[in-house]
Amino acid sequence: MKHAAGAGRPHVRPYVRPMKGWWTRNPFFMSYMVREATALAVWLYSVELLAGALCLLMGEGAWNSWVATMRHPIMIVINLVILWSMVVHAKSWFDIMPKTMPMIFISGRRLEASTITRVGYAAVVVVTLVILGLAIWGRT
Repeated sequence: MKHAAGAGRPHVRPYVRPMKGWWTRNPFFMSYMVREATALAVWLYSVELLAGALCLLMGEGAWNSWVATMRHPIMIVINLVILWSMVVHAKSWFDIMPKTMPMIFISGRRLEASTITRVGYAAVVVVTLVILGLAIWGRT
């Protein structure tokens, strides 16, 4: 056995936990990492919208170039991937919501987690329909 210099005791190495692929070994962590990765799509889309707003400020030529870029097939595919990621992100947000908020009691009974999630989904549908309605109404 090797002894540490002057210690008189055997040299013991500390345990180092292997970190490679830790999140792939557990389905909970796998879904967590997918959820976190979808936040990148939210960021990417916000950058895309910011670029569009800046092009709009720069004038008609810049705006038309941005619109032409958005109509390119590659950009359409990228935006469909971003849309899918944002739907996954939103779904995970509403699934987590009952776990992160304080318990709600109505008439002495605890509100079910599924009710909170369904209300969140319903709110998204209502807001989406209102925005679509305003967009369609504004075009006429």
